[in-house]
Amino acid sequence: MSSRLSELRSEFALVERALGDPAALADGREYTRLTRRHRELLPLVTLLREQDTLEADLAGARELLADPDMRELAQGEVRALEARLAELAAELEVLLLPTDPDDAKDVILELRAGAGGAEAGLFVTDLLRMYTRYAEGLNLRLSVLDAAESDLGGASKVVAEVTGEGAYRALKWERGVHRVQRVPATESQGRIHTSTATVAVLPEAEPGEVSLDLSEVRIDVFRSQGAGGQGVNTTDSAVRAVYRAGTPDEIMVVCQDGRSQIKNREKALQVLASRLAERERAAREETERQERASQVGSGDRSEKIRTYNYPQNRVTDHRLEGEHKNHPLDSVVAGALGPVVGALARDERERQLLELAAQEGGQRHGAA
Repeated sequence: MSSRLSELRSEFALVERALGDPAALADGREYTRLTRRHRELLPLVTLLREQDTLEADLAGARELLADPDMRELAQGEVRALEARLAELAAELEVLLLPTDPDDAKDVILELRAGAGGAEAGLFVTDLLRMYTRYAEGLNLRLSVLDAAESDLGGASKVVAEVTGEGAYRALKWERGVHRVQRVPATESQGRIHTSTATVAVLPEAEPGEVSLDLSEVRIDVFRSQGAGGQGVNTTDSAVRAVYRAGTPDEIMVVCQDGRSQIKNREKALQVLASRLAERERAAREETERQERASQVGSGDRSEKIRTYNYPQNRVTDHRLEGEHKNHPLDSVVAGALGPVVGALARDERERQLLELAAQEGGQRHGAA
């Protein structure tokens, strides 16, 4: 671990020097990359600097143990410093875990009604409302790009963009099938129905990440037919981008959020690039899944990841266990997703730490 920490400390120094170079300021893309990496490394370097100070203090306190008049005071200081250094070591171990390179990216959020007819469409609008409030609480901005209306004021599909620092990190746990259990407004017998909606979370592709051949994209301009329950403005400049139309690879993107035709076209192509990037990522993940069959549940969107049980006022996340899997429904649907996301993130960190420990144990065993 010490060699890796030394490498990261050196990298931080290089990043800081590069940020002071006028050439970096002149290159917007490079400056963005450097500032992002600086933010990523700063917490780790801050802990390392504290560790340096504490180790120097500990060395001084141990020297005082030889002085009879100072021994008792020094013993207490040594115990406190050793305890804090142990805490720092654990914190540094967590910070050294692999990070998701997409965490800081903006997101394309796609919600689609599944089983359940009109009730599934209403569930889509409930999820959109939940994500809107969750985003607001994190100072993120959610903008609806496209929505298709369904019965009773619901939506069969909603495509939105979520922008702001850490958008993907905040929403990446949401991809999958969400299930709701409640009595629909149209149910006269009071029976509980089960409906579903799928959520896709796509980190926005960065310039150059995906090679998009515009000769394979058909652009159509049309009049918006209105929103699917969330107020997309009617416009004469809605844009439809179709990639490889009529082939098995076809991808269709619609953007009709009320801005100019040029802006809608740019956004449609950006969403299209993000979907292509996601397709490539999914193909890589499938290959890795087949090679490492033990990694069950690594993002398969056919999984039911969460159930919203209205009669019992409970949200159950099926990826968690014990007391962490159940949360109060009323607060979650009001946008308080933080406790659920936090539990999922902790579970992921624990899994990574166990894998790291197993790898280090295997390496020691091999060396022996």
